[in-house]
Amino acid sequence: MKIRFIDQISQISEAHWQQLNNHDNNPFIGKAFLQALETSGAASEKSGWKPHHLIAESGDNLIAFMPLYIKTHSYGEYVFDWSWAEAYQRYGLAYYPKLVTAIPYTPSQGERLLVADDVQKSDLLPLIAGALKAEATRLGASSWHLLFPQEDEHQLLADQQLHARLTCQFHWFNTDNWQNFDQFLASFSSKKRKNVKQERRKVVQQGLTLERLEGADITSEQLEHFYHCYQITYLQRGQKGYLNRTFFQQLVETMPEQIMLVIARHTADTPVAAALFFHDNTRLYGRYWGSKVEADSLHFEACYYQGIEYCLEKGLDHFDPGTQGEHKISRGFRPIITASHHWLAEPEFDAAIRDFVQEEAEHVQQYAEQAREMLPFKE
Repeated sequence: MKIRFIDQISQISEAHWQQLNNHDNNPFIGKAFLQALETSGAASEKSGWKPHHLIAESGDNLIAFMPLYIKTHSYGEYVFDWSWAEAYQRYGLAYYPKLVTAIPYTPSQGERLLVADDVQKSDLLPLIAGALKAEATRLGASSWHLLFPQEDEHQLLADQQLHARLTCQFHWFNTDNWQNFDQFLASFSSKKRKNVKQERRKVVQQGLTLERLEGADITSEQLEHFYHCYQITYLQRGQKGYLNRTFFQQLVETMPEQIMLVIARHTADTPVAAALFFHDNTRLYGRYWGSKVEADSLHFEACYYQGIEYCLEKGLDHFDPGTQGEHKISRGFRPIITASHHWLAEPEFDAAIRDFVQEEAEHVQQYAEQAREMLPFKE
């Protein structure tokens, strides 16, 4: 077996990519999504996300792939280590560059190591972890960070001298095999159910209607509307969106079967808001949203209730609506613990981070427990 690093995912042929098993058909670890990031410039040396993907080969066969980037900042990761970088700087050390295994701009759990059918991750991970630490040393990188792995990888990574940092997100699960939105709401307490119905009614009373579109049905005009709304969200924070029009256009062209777009219209025909979703075999992912208008409860309807309805319609049992947001709890989204894993080359800092994440984990677990007590479901 040989482990090496490549600077473009296009260096992997389609035939070789098909040798890897993406078990749930997760959209973000798919070649189409990662390649769109690179060809659009969203993941590039200029953007501070220089591709440096790890691949493992056995003879002529590709047996493993791990997304990897050389980072010169900490934007777009959603696991915040700015204080770590400041501590390095105070001691006269360089925190950047660092190596990051993640899906750029996408704080969503999923596989971070794809392997061929006859390969066990448990056999490969010790070798890969060793190769990555050696590569960090060769490049003069301060550290290696692996963000938002799925649960089975989280357990395996715990054995690789990496420090697990916990965070809390809020996800929806079809726990009782609900068939429609009314059945879902029937599981709420009376007061919480009334609040959701009132929010949905407000949207209608403001003259707003919403439509769900599959990727193949999205027109260029609708995509342009969505992109304008997406940029508005960032402009409201005084920023520009990380992703450009080329990125979204390429996704609609190369992976339409995994895309769903919600468009909100005012009165009969004027589009005023949009939310873009992705899905795999079992899960829906809410990622990007924006609105041209201030409308009461529109965000909840477009980003949450439309997503839940889509899951119920398509038989998807898990909805990841994006990071953060305690407001999701009262709408039926349960707290879940997600993890990232960290290794720092400087031994004293590595030990300090180990202690920090252990203490932080206790607070995260307590927060999740408190959040569960706020769920709207009947006792």
